Amino acid sequence: MTTTQLRTAITGLLAFAAAEEETLFAAAVRGDSGGPRRWLAVPTLAHITEFKSQQSQRAMAILSGRTPPAFGEIDHTAESVYAAYATRPAEEVLSESRQVTASLIDAVRALADEDLLDPSRHSWLRGRTLWLQIIVRGFWHPTGHLADYYLQHDQPERAVALQSHALATARYLHAPDQATGMAAYGLACAQATSGLGEDAARALSEAITLNPDVRANAARDADLASLRDSGQLDRILAV
Repeated sequence: MTTTQLRTAITGLLAFAAAEEETLFAAAVRGDSGGPRRWLAVPTLAHITEFKSQQSQRAMAILSGRTPPAFGEIDHTAESVYAAYATRPAEEVLSESRQVTASLIDAVRALADEDLLDPSRHSWLRGRTLWLQIIVRGFWHPTGHLADYYLQHDQPERAVALQSHALATARYLHAPDQATGMAAYGLACAQATSGLGEDAARALSEAITLNPDVRANAARDADLASLRDSGQLDRILAV
């Protein structure tokens, strides 16, 4: 894969996630009740945007020759975390979402090939390639949370359809196997949570074949509980 093809795939995946964020915002029911166990649309988008913003800050730091700040982990189940996102004005969240996505896409275009491909150029990358980090925070993380939203709001068919389209988009863009494997993993999680065990098993097997790194996630992921309980997960991980 050439770097032009890689940039094209990254841009397409970022755009896919951004379109789904817009769709969620447009369709969300206002005035619904939510919380850390049942996220509403605005806090979901606020969280997604924050993580994309962190990745944008990292890319911009490279472009300006600076070291980006360190970003800590968050507890999605904490009341205080959810409350901080939930108090954000809806239109402000949407506007920031659009701006951050555009900034990240611009950065993908501006970054040097070496910065995208060589993790040794910046010690703070900790051995991780920048292009894959961008896909994780700009595509995999958003689609995962959007699917969770639909699952938590009794729309399992929509969650599965979203992740099916995410995987189809990764294939259409000829995204690297690592990225396509992540999309397949997201589909497996949505299918398993929706009671589609056999479909989930097939998607998970494909995900691990394409990106063996997701194997560690699968071993502990609560979304795959149905596969774990049926013994299918052990059989898949044993291969």
